[in-house]
Amino acid sequence: MATLSNQKHYTIEELGKLLAATEPHELGSDMIQAIEHCHQFLKQKIAKPGAVFYGINTGFGSLCDTVIDSNELEQLQINLLRSHACGTGDRVPNEVVRAMLLLKVLGLSKGYSGVQKETVQRLLDFFNQYIYPVVYEQGSLGASGDLAPLAHLCLPLLGEGEVEQNGKVQSTNELYKPIILGPKEGLALINGTQFMSGYGTIILLKAAKLIEAATAISALSAEAFACRYDAFDSLVHAIRPHNGQMHEAKQFLKWIEGSPFAAETKTQVQDPYSFRCIPQVHGATRGAVAHVLSVFETEVNAVSDNPNIFADEDRIISGGNFHGQPLALALDYLKIALHELGNISERRTYQLVSGQRGLPSFLAPKAGVNSGFMIPQYTAASIVSKNKQLCTPASADSIVSSNGQEDHVSMGANAAVQAYEVVNNLQQILAIELMTAAQAFEFRRPKKTSEKLEHIYHTFRKEIPYIEHDTYMHPLLISSNNFITNFNFE
Repeated sequence: MATLSNQKHYTIEELGKLLAATEPHELGSDMIQAIEHCHQFLKQKIAKPGAVFYGINTGFGSLCDTVIDSNELEQLQINLLRSHACGTGDRVPNEVVRAMLLLKVLGLSKGYSGVQKETVQRLLDFFNQYIYPVVYEQGSLGASGDLAPLAHLCLPLLGEGEVEQNGKVQSTNELYKPIILGPKEGLALINGTQFMSGYGTIILLKAAKLIEAATAISALSAEAFACRYDAFDSLVHAIRPHNGQMHEAKQFLKWIEGSPFAAETKTQVQDPYSFRCIPQVHGATRGAVAHVLSVFETEVNAVSDNPNIFADEDRIISGGNFHGQPLALALDYLKIALHELGNISERRTYQLVSGQRGLPSFLAPKAGVNSGFMIPQYTAASIVSKNKQLCTPASADSIVSSNGQEDHVSMGANAAVQAYEVVNNLQQILAIELMTAAQAFEFRRPKKTSEKLEHIYHTFRKEIPYIEHDTYMHPLLISSNNFITNFNFE
């Protein structure tokens, strides 16, 4: 049993380990104390005559001035979840739903939300038992919290809605007895940024792996294209000392270290930008991801529902911590940064199939009757174009909602869904480059590359063969994609 704690500032990497762990997690004693202290304070506060607090004993949004009778407070919270569970579109992937559950538990456990322990524990039970509420992609404006998706996430607490367990979608009432919601609980559950931050957490975990994969794959491509490596010299980067750029150049040189082929004299004076500027382009993405990581590590350790309850200060404050603008801007930046890794990768694929530097056109031993790698490059180009379209900034838009009460929204939820598609598309683009680079290096044999790249090559060849004659390529593209998922590029 692993114990969660409010005393810990969780990094994205640590959250990744919690999400992947098979052992169950429990609420730490500090969490339980914080939850119960705040919950008891709230109960006492609203029992006082004339007490009026937004969303606790009033309506929501533009109905904030409508005071609710004390005997209808439970129904108020139930109605809130039901009415807001109006998402549509595709289902949110289970890996993201799992992250949403964990982040909701962490946020509610800080002791500023007024919920009861049983509610938080039930969400943690879902997490521990791999029960995934059915949540939909569309419906959040990323501002008054991720209202619609979080309503779907938490509706099963009432024994309503659907969940998936062991690959089977079923009604929630078959699994648990409904929880009786207390004051503010419905609002605390759906106010928050856990849809955006759940997506962001998963995207950043994927991005961390793909940045390293992109460096290794680009090194194999550079070897296959018989590149020079003067442009990676530390002297070049010391006089333009962006951290990402310097780090990328060092990582790249580690991959080709000891390569006999790299040490050979090359005839060309310089290489195309897609090879020569790997430190600058990949490095800029590293820098952007590092910035986005800092934004999300702040968010996943924060409280983002409303109103906020400060028991020790005897105050309940209606604020705007649910607004997703910090995440929306960061997600748009992340989309662009990840897209650029795919953009430059496709250009390297193009160079490798272009018939230059002693490589046959389209890397086909007998071009003409065989098309070789002509069309995988098309596929990569198509995916790159799709990513460009997805990179239109969602955060630049805003639509007034709730009868003018919520008059500026972040659209960060749309940015999150787009960024998730971008990072998955990026992996397929890199998978195509890896296939192409491995094919191209066949024409350099019997020359050898570095020990590290030879390891990638030989491991890859156990799953994806050298293509001598045209064959059904789709399964090979999928296998190459899976290889990137499973191979350790560290």
